Amino acid sequence: MSTVPSDAEAVVAFYAQGLERDRLDGEPGALEFARTQVLLERYLPRSPTVVADVGGGPGRYALWLAERGYHVHLVDPVPLHVEQARLAFRERRGLALASAEVGDARALRLPDESADAVLLLGPLYHLTERAERLQVLGEARRVCRQGGVIIAGAISRFASTLDGLRGGYLEDPAFAAVAAGDRRDGRHHNPTGDPEYFTTAYFHRPEELAVECIAAGLVHEATLAVEGPGWLLPDLEARLANAQRRVVLLAALAALEGEVALLGVSAHLLAVARRA
Repeated sequence: MSTVPSDAEAVVAFYAQGLERDRLDGEPGALEFARTQVLLERYLPRSPTVVADVGGGPGRYALWLAERGYHVHLVDPVPLHVEQARLAFRERRGLALASAEVGDARALRLPDESADAVLLLGPLYHLTERAERLQVLGEARRVCRQGGVIIAGAISRFASTLDGLRGGYLEDPAFAAVAAGDRRDGRHHNPTGDPEYFTTAYFHRPEELAVECIAAGLVHEATLAVEGPGWLLPDLEARLANAQRRVVLLAALAALEGEVALLGVSAHLLAVARRA
């Protein structure tokens, strides 16, 4: 029997380090969180409605949604994340998850047409095979009610190269080789074990998201940039901390979010689709 971990085992082991819980607090995660909130507020149905937060991680978005009156079912493949989400809710009196369980986005235990909206803010990141990504989108379609919205996150094909420039990682030949592979076929593998270089993942070209949504039987409405070019700013933390500069930054990124020529510059993308 091989002792080499499978892709799924490598991904779970990466997140079991606990790095995800506070990732959205620092830069550029704080910008990702702020912009994702803007887009969710725009596309989610009004509360109180049911949201399936598939790949919901430690519950950061689930908590935010529950504060706004949504009934949230959280599913994540990492046991640590589910425990962290449950703990976060226990610490907030008056808020509760509708459910929280360890599960696989490819085979959800949620009933047919049981959610008004399905969030996939992570599952597509770590499935390198197209058939498995379509399986995830198909499961989201099954769980979503007629006319409901499915919002799926993806990592840009060029994120590692741009992050390598931003953080200096490209000066390491090992990372430069990883980034070259990402640009070639989108399959991100980290042979170094350095958590800064992420884990097994798939990095989408922006135009792929619409194609995959349609192939899964969904009606694709939009593919939007989350951070746009904002995550590359050297003074991002200061801009977010200053109320006036934050407003200017978020307004500029909103103005550019659908610009096809710039979509790949964003670290993350969101595809908005519906079950017709």
